[in-house]
Amino acid sequence: MRPNPTLKKLGFAPTDRVAIIHADDIGMCQAGLAAFADLIDFGLVSSGAVMVPCPWSLAAAAYCRAHPQADVGVHLTLTSEWETYRWGPISTRDPSSGLLDGEGCFYRTSEDVQAHADPAAVAVELRAQLDRALAAGIDVTHIDTHMGAVAHPKFIMGYVQLAMERRLPPMLPRLDEAGWRALNLDAETAAFAAQLTAQLEDQGLPLLDQITMLPLDQPNDRIALAKRAFDSLPAGLTHFIIHPAADTPELRAITPDAPSRIADYRAFTSPELRDYVRSVGIKVIGYRMLRDLMRGQ
Repeated sequence: MRPNPTLKKLGFAPTDRVAIIHADDIGMCQAGLAAFADLIDFGLVSSGAVMVPCPWSLAAAAYCRAHPQADVGVHLTLTSEWETYRWGPISTRDPSSGLLDGEGCFYRTSEDVQAHADPAAVAVELRAQLDRALAAGIDVTHIDTHMGAVAHPKFIMGYVQLAMERRLPPMLPRLDEAGWRALNLDAETAAFAAQLTAQLEDQGLPLLDQITMLPLDQPNDRIALAKRAFDSLPAGLTHFIIHPAADTPELRAITPDAPSRIADYRAFTSPELRDYVRSVGIKVIGYRMLRDLMRGQ
């Protein structure tokens, strides 16, 4: 593929390795918000996104109002994955929407919501979450997707249309047909996705060269794991996902992957890792730069 035109517009070379170090799941619980506040102060993590339907989203919005410099997007949410700590849509309680499982919450898996949800209801829900974040005073810098739930032919257009309408960069990779096929899309869907992303890029939508994530099942030696992940980044613009959280009894009760979340928090407040990222030449930016580029600022 041709070099990412967004890099040139931002003043980077095609060979530069540029990363948005992104904290997911802000507002899911208290532990994630506490960690994010510390990480923003520390300076290695450059962006994060709030889960609007979740219990601690109001506190996350209060943090954003008090810290307008924080680069925060909306982690558009269509799933509720934990066993006993759950949430649901904010736009409807109608079972015909296909957004509700038997417990009245979102489905636990992306596959289930993709199988059951009505695309029109999904588009309304995505819009409602963004509108609520904006009304709460969050200076939204981007949108992305929890558990990749919108990455489906039924839902992707609603996601893209919302990004274009509100002039917000979406978490969306710029892949050719082979790249989409590598993500297990069938031939027809991969061809459509490649054509769509090429058109969006031509229209000025900033797209990503790569999306990568530290795994949530490897809590040990997290700094070393992160160093290897940064070493392996190719040239281009990468959305680099972590799931940081403070160590609290609530977090450990909510999720079995708490050790990896705690390890992310500790690793990304480590001077050792911060100095390493700088030393290997990774250029760290946030989504606000991409949003301002979209808006001609």
